[in-house]
Amino acid sequence: MLMNQKGTESSSAPVGPPARGASVQEWLHWLEAIHPTEIDLGLDRVLVVLRRLFPRKPQARIITVAGTNGKGTTVTALESILLAAGRSTGAYMSPHLFRYNERVRIGGQEISDATLVTAFERVEAARRGVTLTYFEFGTLAAFVAFADAGVENWVLEVGLGGRLDAVNVLDPDYAVITSVDIDHVGFLGDNREVIGFEKAGILRPGIPAVCADPNPPSSVLQQASAQKVELKLTGRDYTLAPGAPGQVLLSIGDEQVELPAGPLPVQSVAAAAVLSRQLVPELSLESLRHAIGNVRVPGRFETIHHNPDVIIDVGHNPHAATWLAENLRDLRGDSSGRILAVYGALGDKDVEGVASAMSSVVDQWYLAGLDVPRGLDSDSLMKRISTAALQGKPGAFGSVYEALSAAMEAAKSGDRIVVFGSFFTVALAREELLPASEAP
Repeated sequence: MLMNQKGTESSSAPVGPPARGASVQEWLHWLEAIHPTEIDLGLDRVLVVLRRLFPRKPQARIITVAGTNGKGTTVTALESILLAAGRSTGAYMSPHLFRYNERVRIGGQEISDATLVTAFERVEAARRGVTLTYFEFGTLAAFVAFADAGVENWVLEVGLGGRLDAVNVLDPDYAVITSVDIDHVGFLGDNREVIGFEKAGILRPGIPAVCADPNPPSSVLQQASAQKVELKLTGRDYTLAPGAPGQVLLSIGDEQVELPAGPLPVQSVAAAAVLSRQLVPELSLESLRHAIGNVRVPGRFETIHHNPDVIIDVGHNPHAATWLAENLRDLRGDSSGRILAVYGALGDKDVEGVASAMSSVVDQWYLAGLDVPRGLDSDSLMKRISTAALQGKPGAFGSVYEALSAAMEAAKSGDRIVVFGSFFTVALAREELLPASEAP
């Protein structure tokens, strides 16, 4: 099945909005048709529809998470912590791997089709001809679903940037900036200072916030200072240090809690833990540790197969690839086993930088073509990464399935396969190797 950029089935544009009782897929098809471009940063159009849906700010704590990488981990960790404290939650993330419903969780559970369709209908009724992108429409629908469910904590992941992202149409009461690095150059700029300014656009005067980046750009610090944000910084307001084997010791003032060293990015997990001391100060440190220990994020350094081990990761920029390479290096340790990489990417990503970041840890490359909009075929990907100092001669394959099959056939005892580079790449591998009963 050919999938479009949003992960839904492609076909001709519908002539009008779905009828009452239409399916989620019918609604998603409609969302794709009502705005001329997939990405159209700006808040004016979203604000118009938001005010029709919510004449006043929703009666909830709004927690907004921005950053280049690690946002999904922070959102999921915050959700787990809040639920452990007995608080009601709504979590909004993007993109999804298999089902759109993955983007919206209420009380830790994916939104039902019926609830999602009801929210879509509400947004469509309020839209009244205002054009909204797929992401903007879905964001407003998540807000409607959370309000209807009466949840008290909305944990919202920014889709792109921060300042002009649809999620930022709501003023947050708390904020997290996970990391600042270069991605989406065409929309956000080509240096960390400019990108940091966009990420810091989620901040509001006087709110508590956490910045997990160990070296935040000056633009983030300046924005926080100008708005008198209560910004907590790693290395100043809290510290991370090696703990027991497999653990990292988080210190927040006089409090200490052990966090898992992996497989999720510990800086993002720590940011959630730090903010939680303000969100739910009554939660014991032991309960906090337990809640964080249970956090799992599909597609983030996730092992989906054994003999050989197959690890999938959605990392698609050099910063994420550097983190992935470090984790693979630690996992391999002194073992003689090889790392075989199945890599498929979109054409607007820094594939050269990703390949360079992974070059020292990958022993053999299996380049996979992606038959999706903006997807690179394997020959184009080969040409793009030819300047990187790769070990071994890369193989080119027409699809993720072909590349993964070749890697698994070549794998010997002790070898590991890593599949990465795009949500599309990971979703295809996960669908191939995980039994349907284990899919999300």
